[in-house]
Amino acid sequence: MSASASPEISARELLQLEQQARRSGSGVEADALQGCWQLQLVWPKGQQRASAFSGWLLRGLSARLEIGLDPEGLLLSNAVNLGAVELRFRGRGRLEGKRPLLLFSFEQLQLSLGGWRIVERTLPAPAPQRMPFFALIHRDPSGWLAARGRGGGLALWRLADHAAAVANMTATAP
Repeated sequence: MSASASPEISARELLQLEQQARRSGSGVEADALQGCWQLQLVWPKGQQRASAFSGWLLRGLSARLEIGLDPEGLLLSNAVNLGAVELRFRGRGRLEGKRPLLLFSFEQLQLSLGGWRIVERTLPAPAPQRMPFFALIHRDPSGWLAARGRGGGLALWRLADHAAAVANMTATAP
């Protein structure tokens, strides 16, 4: 499968990869996470089928997770677009444990229209026990990433243009 194609993987296969990651870790390291990850599929908690509507909607909104590295650690940006309107959350993250968990906290909310930032707000830090995370299941060399979120759903992303995402992350680090 090419990085530009949607990965063909079932919930069953993801669950098998997840069991393996729980037993012996996924081996995913920070360097392998760098880039722009476009959300492709989501499986609600406890479901064996991807939510067709949620996947369609999130792809239509260009939902993406951009990850970069700087000397202080991981830079994260989560964004969606509706035409010229962009909603973006920026913050920092870190990997923890052998699985590992990608723990993160968004520090800024930004709303832009046609490249002009019209709203920028600082966000309060979550309590340590309520910090959002993704339990990283698998990072495939062909360009996809699977993880389970704090809410229990599964997500599958496809790697997009790495260079553009890294430039965007480092130019506007929180």
